Amino acid sequence: MTVSAIEANAAAAVLAVDAPAFPRDTPAKPSARRLLGLYLLLGFSAGLPFYMFNAVLTLRLARHGVDIVIIGFFAWIALLPTFKFAWAPLIERYDIPGFSRFWGRRRGWIMLSQLGIFVSMVAMALTSSDQSLPLTALFAILLAFWTTTLEVAADGWRIELAPGQAAQAPIVAANLWGYRSAMVAAGSGAILVAAWADWTIAYLVIAVAAFAPFPILAAMRPEREGTGGRALALASGIGTSLLILLTAVLITAAAGWILLSVAAGMGLSAKTNVTPFVLAVALLPFAALALALPRINRLSAGTAVAMPAFAAPYVELFWRYGYAVLAMLAFVSLYRMGDVLTLTLSHPLWNAKGYSLHQIGVADGVVALSASMAGVALGGFLSTRLSLGWTLGIGAVTAAVGNWIYVWLWHADPSALVLYTSVAVDQFGNGFAGAVFVVYLSMLVSPTYPGAQYALLSGFAFLLPRLLAGASGSMQTQIGYDGFFLLSGALSFAAIFLLPVVARVKGRVPA
Repeated sequence: MTVSAIEANAAAAVLAVDAPAFPRDTPAKPSARRLLGLYLLLGFSAGLPFYMFNAVLTLRLARHGVDIVIIGFFAWIALLPTFKFAWAPLIERYDIPGFSRFWGRRRGWIMLSQLGIFVSMVAMALTSSDQSLPLTALFAILLAFWTTTLEVAADGWRIELAPGQAAQAPIVAANLWGYRSAMVAAGSGAILVAAWADWTIAYLVIAVAAFAPFPILAAMRPEREGTGGRALALASGIGTSLLILLTAVLITAAAGWILLSVAAGMGLSAKTNVTPFVLAVALLPFAALALALPRINRLSAGTAVAMPAFAAPYVELFWRYGYAVLAMLAFVSLYRMGDVLTLTLSHPLWNAKGYSLHQIGVADGVVALSASMAGVALGGFLSTRLSLGWTLGIGAVTAAVGNWIYVWLWHADPSALVLYTSVAVDQFGNGFAGAVFVVYLSMLVSPTYPGAQYALLSGFAFLLPRLLAGASGSMQTQIGYDGFFLLSGALSFAAIFLLPVVARVKGRVPA
């Protein structure tokens, strides 16, 4: 697609949408080449911190002798992105003083998030000895929060700039290429730096790398002409951001202290099974929306825009699709199930088969990255040529096969060829399914609330898989590795049975 085509599509979509109840930015429209490069970098920038508060942190804690049960609690920090819908409406409605005045609302939030990621990761570097686990948890939660905020703002901007399926596909592919490249940089790179120096240096190196988009965004042209000086906007934006970051630290610390105090008062400890409580809390907002669906379905067109900012995006989504939204939520939850479950037990499987660290490193780096990028590229390409129904169906099949291939690995004699082939098939399928899935979610949202609605759908997509992943170890002990990967592949494939329903869903059009 040409530069002019992308810009024309974006402009047409903006002009076609009725003015929302509150002011919105007119999205800046970089050239197609610059837009692809920017989202490649933003994907890389978001992927780096995700692995630093997720997989890399759990390894760091294990190396410091932290109890495996406590490490399991830290793994739940990865659930925070599931709840990004809770603050996503703020990003839709409010500006960041200084940044947003010059660069626009979306870029303003992205720049704030970049500063938050940098400061949080530096704090994690300075507390890398893990002598105080509450401090480690505090800064890991803040890193997860700002990483998620970056993704919400970037997703909203992406959907505004390229609202059509054909325009979305190449941007999604570039974003996922960057994100999956970060897997190698944060997973292998940070660990190698930690082995060469220490964890402090490793986190500082990744912090600098993740901050790379900030100066590029700061150098971009203003959102509108006549918005004042760049230097003044940058200085005021940084000053305001530091106040916001400090406030976030104080609020998170206070909330954590209250939560720990309440848990201690209830007699809860590291030995207490809190999984049912976590599950209940995680599902509560989605259950509330589902229970309210009959009432929402009876609302008149345009009612949502008059509602409070925190509710309007989600009421509008449920009103527009009606009862079909339940099938859509079931579909998105199943579609990425296999990817999450495979990530949880693939490494223990390789270790159980006796593969060396060198072989695992090659598989997890070169092979996984190459195969996943190929899958993302093909998924993005076919999304511009085929209907979403066909691409989603192909993605469900490739994702399922990527899980089932590990059954073959479990029963085959260990060899580098078996390992690399299995990883290549798995990562190709996940890359393909991931690309078409992001395009699908982007087509479901309203141009009025792109960031908030995308946050809700993508958050729910990974809620149940991540909760189920917490029980993957127990499942493996009951049904073995082969049974586990047969089941995870079957769950991914099951999404295809909902495809005839969700592919035909047409949302109501507001008056």
